[in-house]
Amino acid sequence: MERKEGTVKGNRMDDAPVPDKELFKRVLDEDKLAFEILVNRYKIKLFNLIYRMIGTKEEAEDILQETFLRVYRERKSFNFGYQFSTWIYTIALNLTKNELKRKKRFKFFGIELLLKNPGQNQISEDFENRRWELSYLLEKAIRSLPDKYKKVFLLRDINQLSYEEISNVLEIPLGTVKSRVNRARRILRKKLKPKMEGAYELSKGSTIPVELL
Repeated sequence: MERKEGTVKGNRMDDAPVPDKELFKRVLDEDKLAFEILVNRYKIKLFNLIYRMIGTKEEAEDILQETFLRVYRERKSFNFGYQFSTWIYTIALNLTKNELKRKKRFKFFGIELLLKNPGQNQISEDFENRRWELSYLLEKAIRSLPDKYKKVFLLRDINQLSYEEISNVLEIPLGTVKSRVNRARRILRKKLKPKMEGAYELSKGSTIPVELL
């Protein structure tokens, strides 16, 4: 029988995902399977975040690998009073930030992942033919966001971290996180809505086919 992701054979939680902290306790006991589960649990989300910030697949893969290597090397320094997700996102963001400082650049790609699956009566029938146009509009708008808004937007609306986790990762007050997320959404809404209404012949009351709008 195939083992479900996030489960450990022989554990009483065999049919349910094992919490991050429980898995990491096993990592401290040199449990390689537990570490593999954590890697599989976070690698896609972390890669998408790093990729959007750094701009190239190869560099994103290198930073992702270094993130997991650092997690393992520094495993004994983990504070169980915090969420594991907060810790690993902090490591990934710090590594990415260091690379960006070194290269002095900041790019965003893969923005089409923001798109909803088109539904009936939401967009015109030629949606697929204009998908790249929409992706371009989204990428351009997000690239234009100030850095402090880009980070919170990606962490909240793309990676689905809680406001509390983002506060811990970026080391800024909770209220600041919420205000920056709202500000980023307002900026993007203002930039995108008029263009997309024109591009897709949407009325003012139509639903914009973008998650954040």
